[in-house]
Amino acid sequence: MEAVVIFEDAKWVNFKPLTWMRSVCLLRTGIFPLWEKIVNALRQAGMEAFEVHIHTRSYLAPTLRHCLKGKDLFVNELERLEGKSVLFVNGRLLVTPELAQQASKVEKGGAYTKKGELVAVYLGETAAATVLPALLKGEPLTREDERALMDAATSRREVPEAILLRYPWELIDHNAELISAEFPLATGGKESEGKLEQGALIYGGDASRVYLGKGAVVHPTVVLDVTHGPIFIGDNTVVYPPTRIEGPCYIGKGTWIVGGKIREGSNIGDVCRVGGEVEESIIHGYSNKYHDGFLGHAYVGEWVNLGALTTNSDLKDTYGPVRITIEGEGKVDAGTKVGCFIGDHVKTSIGALIYTGKRIGIFSHIHGVATDDVPSFTIWAKSIGAQGDAVELLLESALEIHKRVLSRRKIEATPEEAELIRTLFELTKKEREKAGVRQGHPQI
Repeated sequence: MEAVVIFEDAKWVNFKPLTWMRSVCLLRTGIFPLWEKIVNALRQAGMEAFEVHIHTRSYLAPTLRHCLKGKDLFVNELERLEGKSVLFVNGRLLVTPELAQQASKVEKGGAYTKKGELVAVYLGETAAATVLPALLKGEPLTREDERALMDAATSRREVPEAILLRYPWELIDHNAELISAEFPLATGGKESEGKLEQGALIYGGDASRVYLGKGAVVHPTVVLDVTHGPIFIGDNTVVYPPTRIEGPCYIGKGTWIVGGKIREGSNIGDVCRVGGEVEESIIHGYSNKYHDGFLGHAYVGEWVNLGALTTNSDLKDTYGPVRITIEGEGKVDAGTKVGCFIGDHVKTSIGALIYTGKRIGIFSHIHGVATDDVPSFTIWAKSIGAQGDAVELLLESALEIHKRVLSRRKIEATPEEAELIRTLFELTKKEREKAGVRQGHPQI
């Protein structure tokens, strides 16, 4: 194999708003994002030298190339694959440790499916050359595209143990177990390089269940409870008192934990500021939940700021199933413990409350109580004397806020990001029209 292409299919819409600004394979669960789990499995199987390609929506490609710079990834550059054998892998594939053990059994010419859906197909040079021209359009693969890939294979095999994620809450369902399973790979067998200060306590197990990256510091009186799983704390992350962290837990690089309860199954990205209570939730990088408030069974995108006392519900009063509307499928039963799904660049005001299972669109601002799904680029203030107001956030305001927020982390907004924001503003207009979002100034 000379290249692996991690492709996106039509199911990316099921994961909105989390996938408006990223390909499905960049979603996270456990320690590694979906694409990296695939690459790790192939390398562990002895496949060392291969190009890694992400094939996604064309409007995402310029920004993703910039964001993934330095990771040896190619985005929508399939023209590079001419004359190569290629392993195509569905970006929704969740590579568990059990499935990773089978990576070495992938055979050239083989197509691998799960209940009729394409999991992966490994094509030699000649077969790959026949299907690549149709994929150069730079859009998610259609069912016809997938059938063409399968038809180019010489054999077909059902893989019942494969998990093709279909809904966003499944990322949270698998998160805790994957943090535990991926902990040895993430640490690489190394001992902690950070500093556990005197007075900090590892409870429920020995020091091998905690990894502190280089420059990480855990202050006195902090409790690291590894009774139910390990705790990974990345380079240059600081944990301030009073904090209790329960494993399994992953915390990325350059993050501050500023007090509170970080409960089991928490997954916090790079350069975040997090306090209060967090349980069974995934937070992407550069997001803030600095103050008290509860975040449970939730998935939070990048550059989100949750104001003081922002709280979401992850259980209905009836203890009944939470039903979430999925585009093209209607209402889907998501289970009983389900939080919210917050897109990138969302801001919530003090005391904001988000009801069970609600989706908050990208670049939205939440004031008061969100009892419904909130469209992207919306100032939502229906519960605070704003006469049922939901107003469109001006595009120029979104661009200016984006620049201000990035500058606080000494990061300069790029032209590619600005163009992506403009594109997404147009693509999400139907969301706002359907929800009755008006144009004008909010009456707050």
